[in-house]
Amino acid sequence: QSTANRTAETHDRLCNFGPQMQMKRLLASTRPAIVLSVVFASTVFTKQSLRADGGVPKPDQVVSVWPNEPPAWDPPTELERDTSDADSNQVAGKPLIRLGFVSKPELHVYRPQHNASDTAVVICPGGSYSILAWDLEGTEIAEWLQGIGVTAVVLKYRVPTRNSEKEWLAPVQDIQRTISMVRSGAIEGVSTTRVGTLGFSAGGNASARVAAADKRHYELVDDSDKASAMPDFAILVYPAWLVTEEEPLKLIDDLHITKNSPPMFFAHAADDLHSCMSSVTMFNELKQNGVPSSLHIFTRGGHGFGGRAAGSPTDAWRDLCATWMKNQGWLKE
Repeated sequence: QSTANRTAETHDRLCNFGPQMQMKRLLASTRPAIVLSVVFASTVFTKQSLRADGGVPKPDQVVSVWPNEPPAWDPPTELERDTSDADSNQVAGKPLIRLGFVSKPELHVYRPQHNASDTAVVICPGGSYSILAWDLEGTEIAEWLQGIGVTAVVLKYRVPTRNSEKEWLAPVQDIQRTISMVRSGAIEGVSTTRVGTLGFSAGGNASARVAAADKRHYELVDDSDKASAMPDFAILVYPAWLVTEEEPLKLIDDLHITKNSPPMFFAHAADDLHSCMSSVTMFNELKQNGVPSSLHIFTRGGHGFGGRAAGSPTDAWRDLCATWMKNQGWLKE
């Protein structure tokens, strides 16, 4: 089996903590009550964000994340390319781009189409820290955000890092730097008063780490880094690896939720092999610290559905997220 095929498959696999069993344990627990929004709908119909021609939308702007070389890491020796092939899995009956060997991180900026708000969102595609699901969890999500008046910034962060001692470090550095760039006004034509992050799977893991960080994970590079690298909110869609394998009701040691943590939105399927307890447990910690957040656990939908409509309960997450953002006052009427 080729390296490209193995890399493409890692996004859809990991250990299964038994989400149904863990949910029963949580609901039966005597710990302080938490509020769950469990969606049991059988079919929800929403517009699919994939372009009719199947192409990738052209960004309004492409900006390098780092002015020179990024912080030290072990870069790939192969050239950046789509690692998908004819045998690769599809999502909602359509292929996807599995972008691999990214050594030069970039921001792909998509400005709002109408009702422009002063909100920007940094999108972090998943891919098991091996590849980036570039269209499924990147550019297609940018088009959806454009449509609701949000400036979308798709981050092409560095991969692969799976063999690094801290596989999350380079992606987290890229996300923190991006947030500071957007907030500081370093990106021409982008002016915003709030910056959120939206991450899928491994991108959700990295986004959660950024939202819970108590420091910047790189030395300041320029004046852009004088702006805060903390997101104003985080949207985590099937985030991976946020809880310990031994105790799925306990966050990993790197995540520290406090009363100052940003509000978060979670969307996860109960039948996801990347346990939904990552979302449930982090939401619970936010709840205990008085941070207003929103949790949605769907009966089915699996992993890696992105924003594509597949006739599954998970199709509803974008509308639920837009409503949450609107209720927070982050979207224009």
